[in-house]
Amino acid sequence: MPNNSVSNVATADVLTLLLHNQHALAASIEEVTKWLSENGVTGVADNAVAALETIDKNAQAITDLITSLRKL
Repeated sequence: MPNNSVSNVATADVLTLLLHNQHALAASIEEVTKWLSENGVTGVADNAVAALETIDKNAQAITDLITSLRKL
């Protein structure tokens, strides 16, 4: 991919859409996790919380990359 501002913007735009999808998935996992926890399925809920932590960590990295691309 050429290193130019048009391709950087396009890449940042696609990453932004993927990040929005990631946030939507995280929100749905949070709802399921809450239900699991309230219904005594704590082991599965704990695993879901761990998955959410990974999503959050990766979301921050994606956000940082989007910011970097938009500055180029």
